[in-house]
Amino acid sequence: MSYDGVVTSSEQFHRWFAERGRATDYRVKEVPLDRLTGWHTDPDTGNLVHHTGRFYTVEGVQVSVRDGASWSQPIIVQPEIGILGVLAKEFDGVPHLLMQAKMEPGNINTLQLSPTVQATYSNYTRVHQGNPVPYLEHFTDPRRGRPLADALQSEQGSWFLGKRNRNLIVETTEDVPVRDGFRWISRALLDELLAVDNLVNMDARCVLAALPPAPAFAAPDEDSFAGALARSATAPAHPATLLSRFTALKSRRQLTRRRIPLREVAGWHRTADRVVHDGGRYFSVLGVDVEAGDREVPSWSQPLLAPASRGLIALVTRRVDGVLKVLLQARTEAGTFDTMELGPTVQCAPANYPAGGPPRPAFLDEVLRAPAGHIRFDAVHSEEGGRFHHAENRYLVVEADDAFPVDVPEGYLWATLGEVSELVRHAHYLNVEARSVLTCLHSLRTP
Repeated sequence: MSYDGVVTSSEQFHRWFAERGRATDYRVKEVPLDRLTGWHTDPDTGNLVHHTGRFYTVEGVQVSVRDGASWSQPIIVQPEIGILGVLAKEFDGVPHLLMQAKMEPGNINTLQLSPTVQATYSNYTRVHQGNPVPYLEHFTDPRRGRPLADALQSEQGSWFLGKRNRNLIVETTEDVPVRDGFRWISRALLDELLAVDNLVNMDARCVLAALPPAPAFAAPDEDSFAGALARSATAPAHPATLLSRFTALKSRRQLTRRRIPLREVAGWHRTADRVVHDGGRYFSVLGVDVEAGDREVPSWSQPLLAPASRGLIALVTRRVDGVLKVLLQARTEAGTFDTMELGPTVQCAPANYPAGGPPRPAFLDEVLRAPAGHIRFDAVHSEEGGRFHHAENRYLVVEADDAFPVDVPEGYLWATLGEVSELVRHAHYLNVEARSVLTCLHSLRTP
């Protein structure tokens, strides 16, 4: 049986997605920061500020970690909490998710697959006097559906100061009209689309991490990666033990930070067009003018953070007594909301660690040298296109062999998929990169 707005195959999806790209004219043009309409540089601080005092600012932050490094950097300050919501519904007993083809100014390919609702507080309260956000009522009115997941989750701690969004998955039984730019997509098809570079956006990947585990296509007794993954999802979980070890790490970590004027950030300077690092590393702050006919506001200007190089997000897995375990890293970043969160095994920009330079992150070289036969997932995905310009990471899931140590350095923790899936349904445990790569790992459960 067919239903309006339901995508039934990969071919149908790609035809529709290509049509959406042709249906609206998008223009993104880089402009000097001092020519951003509606924005100005505060004369006292050098901060980039919107004329309404809303949306976000680009400021400086001074950071020090006990028994660790200290530094200062530009950072986005956006204290409001947005909504990232995915609407779920069954068609003929098959779960489907209502997804949106959405333009973001920083996307490397402009249009990507997004949650049903992806809106800042300023957006959905219409500070900009724009059009209402479609389907918002399903996530703000508890009578409209059954929540499958609902938690406040962090965004990139390297670039946001304590930024959080409400991540929601709501199941509905209503007859929901499907607007242009939206389609119902099965979970199995979404898992397939995750293998396509720069298609499923960061917000969608992070919300989907909280979905209840999909049925595994491999039998739990199968002697394979898929079988070990199935056992990992269903093995008796001991999240209290994992949380106790994580809490002990967090109790020993002290993060001190204070907001400082952007012009006082050491090691950075303002050019005629951008804010840049003195050594040309890490990231810069640039400005863009945007035109997008299908957005709540058809044109606007804004600053974006632009990374200097592609990053690497890697999750190392290993079979222990036939059960797949994942290796997580306790991380503290400049903007981490709660001192420390669990991240993927490796989270860095390899270009920042050249030969003869600073010490390379643990397990980076093991991941980069992993044989092709041990790489279970490999795709390039974009980060938040609403605030970052052409920010990409290579996402890897690597299965280590028996020679990889079970005993790992302090700050690294092994966990089953079931334990991690439990944590991701609660706030302040897994960082945005860990949730994103977890969704990639989940995609390997379906054929």
